[in-house]
Amino acid sequence: MKIRFALPALAAVAALALAGCTNTDGAEGGANSIGPSGLVETVEVDDAAAALVPADIADAGKLVMGSDGDYFPNEFKAEDGTTLTGWGIELAEAVAAKLGLEPEWEVLDFDSIIPRIEEGVVNVGASSFTDNLKRQETVDFVNYYNAGTLWAAKAGANIDPDNACGLKVAVQQGTVQERTELPARSKKCVDDGEKAIEILPFDGQAAATNAVVNDQADAFSADSPVTLGAVVELGGVLEPQGAVFASEPYGFAVQKGSPLAQAVQAALQSLMDDGTYLEILEHWSAESGAITEATINAGTSPGDEE
Repeated sequence: MKIRFALPALAAVAALALAGCTNTDGAEGGANSIGPSGLVETVEVDDAAAALVPADIADAGKLVMGSDGDYFPNEFKAEDGTTLTGWGIELAEAVAAKLGLEPEWEVLDFDSIIPRIEEGVVNVGASSFTDNLKRQETVDFVNYYNAGTLWAAKAGANIDPDNACGLKVAVQQGTVQERTELPARSKKCVDDGEKAIEILPFDGQAAATNAVVNDQADAFSADSPVTLGAVVELGGVLEPQGAVFASEPYGFAVQKGSPLAQAVQAALQSLMDDGTYLEILEHWSAESGAITEATINAGTSPGDEE
């Protein structure tokens, strides 16, 4: 993750290094310096957790999981343009291994994952979902990480997220930042007689990051592990702006009321207890948001972004 790039190549590189399903263009050299940890192959089935898996899923022998694959370093596409990787992907696959199931991935638009879970086509949504009360109305969440929001801008920009009226801020569509954080900040600007924030939504995080790199936007706002991943991957080009704020839990989404939630919770707790969970996060330098107890529906924010 600490590979360095020359500035003229950044537009091409970021589309691969910081991308997932919507940006699969090649780039010179290998952009992703971190690959799978190999820890999933060492995971042993937890019989107690596997016994909780609903019969239809157990009989199928596979866990169908959905991700947008466009949120480096949590979930993104590898250099082959098709294989999903990232710490969120590895963790989800380790959960499947604990349950004795084969992971089967569906790459979907972020906003379509929860509806597919409701339809029963996808068993688990693994796409850095913020667990909140609005989303809990339609799915249950097994919580696996705490993430906040963090802004980034070009090095030396010195932008204060609390004083960003009139700035152009890039963001991935469908995220908490696009639907809640930035509209609230912009409204406050207008209410205070200042210029509104110009919110620039993009289909994927790679495009939002590139907008800052290419001076189309003054800054971007994203989940803290994603922002920090971009800062490190594009070493010296971007800098965090301000501090991490509004930390909330990530959750694996499952069908509302399904006993699969308890199965995933037990599998995740087993990974925490045997050390695999933390090893995966440390391999991807994402341990800052690690938790020690797998919970269900721990999110308490309203989630008006939905």
